[in-house]
Amino acid sequence: MTSTLARTTSASLRSPNVPPLARTRVAADAPRPRTHLPTHLRPADLLRITDQGVADVLDGRHDALLPTEWDTTHRWSTRLYADDDLDVWLISWTPGEATELHDHAGSLGALTVLSGSLREYHWTGDDLAVRVLDAGDQAAFPLGWVHDVVKNPTTQVAGPTLSVHAYSPPLTAMSYYEVADAGHLRRTRTILTDEPE
Repeated sequence: MTSTLARTTSASLRSPNVPPLARTRVAADAPRPRTHLPTHLRPADLLRITDQGVADVLDGRHDALLPTEWDTTHRWSTRLYADDDLDVWLISWTPGEATELHDHAGSLGALTVLSGSLREYHWTGDDLAVRVLDAGDQAAFPLGWVHDVVKNPTTQVAGPTLSVHAYSPPLTAMSYYEVADAGHLRRTRTILTDEPE
């Protein structure tokens, strides 16, 4: 897995004088036509940024942010990069801990699975659909995307599952939901937060 993900990193993005995620951001700052989105970054930009974040973690660029021993019971996260347009997180996923159904308020999002496997339940408008995301898989979250993410209970990988997430603009709030008896989605609360899930 390491060599496959490492190969996806462009050698031209490895200038020693500029932090890796900042180099990715420079490429994402190219002029674009105005859209109705709350950010100039597109889902494809966020997918590329999370892929670069995975490569940076695998290359050891964030070793100082990692725990000396992984907690196998509770989820853990650390911010890898932040500016006015973007925040990037490394998140660990442990058995039995879910995020609850939630959205990312006014932020677009994306993730790349670094190791292990995730199971995502997302609201289709009628019910919950399920998809499995294994190491190397990616997913983007448009505005209004409501989902719950858990470590895939069928994964055979020991230890936590790890994934890199990017949000633009940076997270400021999340709303949480439940599926009502009539098969409709009902918001239960909204919180102000600058941390993921």
